[in-house]
Amino acid sequence: MVTAGTERSGVRELLAPPGFRRLLLSRFASQWGDGVYQAGLAGAVLFNPERAADALTIAGGFAALLLPYSVLGPFAGALLDRWDRRQVLVVANLLRAVAIGMSALSVGLGTEGVPLFALALVVMGISRFAGCGLSASLPHVVPPAKLVGANALATTLGSIVAVLGGGCAIALRAVLGQDDVGSAWTTACAIAGSLVAAVIAARFARGELGPSTVDEPAVAVLAVARGLADGARAVLRTPSVRAGFLGLFAHRVGFGISLLLTVLLMRFSFTDHGLLRAGLTGLGQLALLAGAGLLLGGLVTPRLVARFGPRRVITAGLLLAAASLAGLGLPLVLPTVLLASFTLAVAGQLVKLCVDAAIQQDVGDEVRGRVFACYDALFTITQVAAVVVTALVAPLDGRAPGVLLVATAVYGVGALGYLAVTRSSIRTSE
Repeated sequence: MVTAGTERSGVRELLAPPGFRRLLLSRFASQWGDGVYQAGLAGAVLFNPERAADALTIAGGFAALLLPYSVLGPFAGALLDRWDRRQVLVVANLLRAVAIGMSALSVGLGTEGVPLFALALVVMGISRFAGCGLSASLPHVVPPAKLVGANALATTLGSIVAVLGGGCAIALRAVLGQDDVGSAWTTACAIAGSLVAAVIAARFARGELGPSTVDEPAVAVLAVARGLADGARAVLRTPSVRAGFLGLFAHRVGFGISLLLTVLLMRFSFTDHGLLRAGLTGLGQLALLAGAGLLLGGLVTPRLVARFGPRRVITAGLLLAAASLAGLGLPLVLPTVLLASFTLAVAGQLVKLCVDAAIQQDVGDEVRGRVFACYDALFTITQVAAVVVTALVAPLDGRAPGVLLVATAVYGVGALGYLAVTRSSIRTSE
């Protein structure tokens, strides 16, 4: 487990290994493309004058995009512990480029509902599978003592690049048009990110990203079928990861609730307020503030872990999120909601980076891909469930202070649960 005092590396030292720089650039290209694609598709479906959307349509979009892969993800994770991860990254990015092209064509033709969501599912499923591969590969290019810093740098900057990709999509829509054809061209621009990511990943040598050992049955089908159980067992026998999952569970529920309410407020309730904007432009401003929060969280997490240890940092992150929703979210006005997006991003980053580092350092390489895939699936299902339930109970204008109080309480309960589990594991080890 990462302990206090293990992370004191500067950015220059972290970037010294050429393998880490290459992995970082591949991640950046991929996540820029994800940002362009997601914002382009959101503009086409939610803020397109030729289409209409309500709370359940928005929630249904989240479910259609994320749930199917999340169910299959833990099984696919077994492949990350069996196949050459370098080859996975190359092939996945090329397949994603093709899927983005098909998705953009569908948007241009005015396709709606299940067919469009199915194509989006393919794109996002491939993105998330490749993302698990990038996370599982990191310990092969970074020394163990630098994992928190390296993971903070990769995750934080990658998230900011994705936000910049979303900003590029908003700018492209202003130039190319907000109708179906303009949205299609905007969405198609995401192909560039996938192609660049594939070219960069191809520069790794075969086997350089692992897995270094294979602890699976000889029959591939059986190995894939065992993925979920293997990942879950690895989580349960690793106290730092088991406790971290509880904290992230609370974060995903709270974030899912606030996410849908924010989209509804921007779409149906808020109006422009000085330099602050509602609508899709407002979501772009919110994303920029969230990106700044991710950057700050990434910068301070290694230092906080070095001084206080991950247990205190995760607890502080959950309590900060609760305070953000209660103090800034509850007024339900545009300026404070934007500020809440910043502080919530900081809090979520504190929690996520500590849990990522625990998986990378405390879980064996032979099962790490399955744990990351299990991690990805469990928390995406949790977030989508929170979004769907919120859509069923929240008014169309998003003004639901009672629902926001529930999200605040979830963060508080998550912090108490995390402390209880870690305290129990400490007593057991003694």
